[in-house]
Parts: sequence; C-alpha cells; structure tokens
Amino acid sequence: MSVPATRIRSFDEEGVAEAAELIRAGQPVAVPTETVYGLAADATTGEAVARIYAAKGRPSFNPLIVHVPDLAAAEAYGVFGPAAKRLAEVHWPGPLTLVVPMREGSPIASLVTAGLPTIALRVPAHPAMQALLRATGKPLAAPSANASGRISPTRAEHVLSSLEGRIPLILDAGATERGIESTIIAAAGDRLRLLRPGPLQVPEAEAVTTDGDIEAPGMLASHYPPHKPARLEAQQAVGTAT
Repeated sequence: MSVPATRIRSFDEEGVAEAAELIRAGQPVAVPTETVYGLAADATTGEAVARIYAAKGRPSFNPLIVHVPDLAAAEAYGVFGPAAKRLAEVHWPGPLTLVVPMREGSPIASLVTAGLPTIALRVPAHPAMQALLRATGKPLAAPSANASGRISPTRAEHVLSSLEGRIPLILDAGATERGIESTIIAAAGDRLRLLRPGPLQVPEAEAVTTDGDIEAPGMLASHYPPHKPARLEAQQAVGTAT
C-alpha cells in the first residue's frame, strides 16, 4: 500500500475517526501521548508493525511498546505478578511501561516483541491516544514518532519534519506534557528492574546496566546520537582570539 502525502489533522472526533480508519487499513499514524508523540499501528498485524519499523528506519531487534486502554486489557496480553499489578494500579494511566511475561496464546505480532518472551505494555493518559485505542478496539504498538536515532517529538511539526512522506497522518493535540519517553520497569515476580529512566520515579526498582542484551526500547548503546558536529574538551569557541 502506497503512502500518500503526510497530513496533519486536529485532534477531534473526525480526526480520530480518520486515524482509526487508517490503522484498520494497516497504516501507522502519529498520535500524541502525555510523554511524546507516538507512531501507532495495529499490534496484532505483522504487516502494520513492519510499516512502523520501515517509517522510522528502526532495527527490528529493538522491541516496541504496546499501548492499551486499561489494566484489564493489558492482562489479556501479559502476565502480571503482584509487583507488576501493584505498580499498574498506582501509576496507570500514566508514563510507565511494564515489561512482563507474554501471555500464552497472545495475538500480538512477533515483530512487536522482537521474538522475546516478554511484552512491554503501557496505559497512556493522553485523551488522544485513549480515543484512538477505543475507536480501533486494537492494542497499538507505538514507539516515538521520529526517524530512528533522532530526538523524540513533542509537537506535530516535529513529527512532520522527521517523517514527512513516510506516514499518512499526524493527529495534532499541541505540545506533549512530559516531553520525555516513559519509564520502563521489568517486573518478574517480586523483582523490579529499571530498564529505562523516564518521568516517573520508582525507587524500589534496581537499576540495570546495559550489557548488550536488549529487553526493551531505549536500551541501545546509542539511543540519541548527535547529528551535528561536536568538539570534545574544547577550551574556546572556534575562531576566537587566544
């Protein structure tokens, strides 16, 4: 399916209806969350998820977060132990992603989890993403809506500058509240591990040092490489007198 020119639509009933129609057709659309703008597609359809990776230029070994409307929906795809459920009940909806064991028979496409036995789940608080989840009735895989390696977008125009011509639609609800991607916690039994720091603090989670194993988004050794020339240990600006 060819991708038409990227359009920006306001977050309203008509905009959500158009975005939901595109997602049902297997296309990814950009939508705001309370953290950053996400690039959402049907998490149960491998072809739709593949279009997320293609639009972003993202390596397929880097898993995606699945967004769902509430904890009950999350429990249909992941197994929540006591610690995970406690965090979900306290912090959802909100900027917390929980990595839990995948539930047997889950319909989530294998591309979403990069073949891992776990799944990253989040219940977003933003009304635009919640409206899209309700309109589609689908779990939505949604990494940040930017080319891989670029700074995550907090406004619709940021998405357009990065993904113009790669996706059909951007829902515009203004600037995001948090401006930084969600905190990611792996929860297995009573053990909590911090896989990615974010806007939410979970003091009881132990920090994880990246050792090359990718368990969740944001764990690559180089997540936001600079795209401008840089000088290390500079003592003065170029061209200034000594």
